[in-house]
Amino acid sequence: MAHQHDHTQIDFAEWLPMLEQEAELFAPVYRQAAGWLREWKPEPELIADVGSGPGVISCLLADAFPQARVVAVDGAAPLLEAARSRAAEHGIADRFSTLEAELADGIGELEYPADLLWSSRALHHVGDQRAALTEFVRRLAPGGALALLEGGLPSRYLPRDIGIGRPGLQSRLDAVQEDWFSKMRAELPGSVEETEDWPALLTAAGLRHTATRTFLLDLPAPISEEARAFVATTLTHRREGLAEGLDADDLATLDRLLDPDDKASVHHRPDVFLLTALTVYVGVKPT
Repeated sequence: MAHQHDHTQIDFAEWLPMLEQEAELFAPVYRQAAGWLREWKPEPELIADVGSGPGVISCLLADAFPQARVVAVDGAAPLLEAARSRAAEHGIADRFSTLEAELADGIGELEYPADLLWSSRALHHVGDQRAALTEFVRRLAPGGALALLEGGLPSRYLPRDIGIGRPGLQSRLDAVQEDWFSKMRAELPGSVEETEDWPALLTAAGLRHTATRTFLLDLPAPISEEARAFVATTLTHRREGLAEGLDADDLATLDRLLDPDDKASVHHRPDVFLLTALTVYVGVKPT
């Protein structure tokens, strides 16, 4: 991810290629999650994808619930433009719309209350997460379900010992990433420290916490070229964004891993894989 000295100024439009790569690669997980959500909302009339980015998941939700209208809500106009284009390509433009809104200020005015509100890794970019959740719940219809994807486990792409540099590179990257994340959270406007007990926060916002489930994405080596490209893009963002927190040895290792001319790079290695776990929390609004 792009490093910013002001950690709150993230240009998500610059992330568009990586966001699309990731969402498309993770599509099997999102389809599983959508199928699971049918237990609470089998036939929603309106689905809101809050923090939708380029609309990959929005379109997957439209496929999973073919009778529903879907609105993609995001604060970045270029990402919403990409979402509209994707919906048109998928032939769902007649039941797809976008809404530009900064999540810290609420989620704007929907056509009518949502029956299913999905939010994937967007809430942690809002200073007051509890207040944002309360606003999400306000936009839910009675009996509506809120599905929150936050947490899970850090992704893994490489063995612990990759034959170059010190073993354990990804664990060290994760530690620096956690420090970056904490600074990003602290510098958000109106930042409020919050214990990340998502079921408790859903309950505090007025929902009945119904279930938590973790979905596994397991792409063993050898991976597809699409997955390999995603790993390269992700490590490039980390190399750029976390450089200040990494020592010279780890930076040199990352440079080799990202050099297309180096046989030890992720562009050529046979041992590159993708393993991650995504956790979804569901709460239902009382009728």
